[in-house]
Amino acid sequence: MNDIKKQVKKQLSKYSNEKYLNEYIKNEFLTDNGDANIFIKLEDEEELFDDRTVGNQLELNNMIYDYLDEKSSILNSNIRLNLHIIGLDLKDDKKKLIKSLIKEHYAIELYKAQKEFKDCKKKIFSLLMLGVITLIFYILIFYNTKLGLIEEIIAFISSFSIWIAFENFIYDYIDIKHEREKITQKLLLDINFGLDE
Repeated sequence: MNDIKKQVKKQLSKYSNEKYLNEYIKNEFLTDNGDANIFIKLEDEEELFDDRTVGNQLELNNMIYDYLDEKSSILNSNIRLNLHIIGLDLKDDKKKLIKSLIKEHYAIELYKAQKEFKDCKKKIFSLLMLGVITLIFYILIFYNTKLGLIEEIIAFISSFSIWIAFENFIYDYIDIKHEREKITQKLLLDINFGLDE
């Protein structure tokens, strides 16, 4: 058992650090100018589009977005991404359509993330205001009267509101902000096509 623990600790030390991650990113993704290349190889044009979508609602296969999101998740949002779709000989109109669909997809994702970001800010502000107002009200009541249960309820509302506001800031606001940056990174995506790597 001790031998396994030592091996686990050794592996954690070796692979769970910034140096290893940075070296991996450098070797796996980065170009000489600091951009990141992401390659996706497709065998058939039918892999490109979601076969359930048609006309103006045509959408790329979710597998492409999932792959792009997964590959780029390890990269900082300040790195320019270059997506290379290889393996297919596509006509210019198809290439233009793919670029348009990717931009449209991430524009909609950004809109949703931005709406969630604004809602989160509004929620945090409302909770803080409630907390501060009830705290002031509590202080005024505490010094002027003894209302017992009402005092305790106001104190609870105040502390709970401020606590939840900070919890939302720490967990939701920062996560949504990070997600928004990652989506924006993909809106600036440079898309290239080719038959080979």
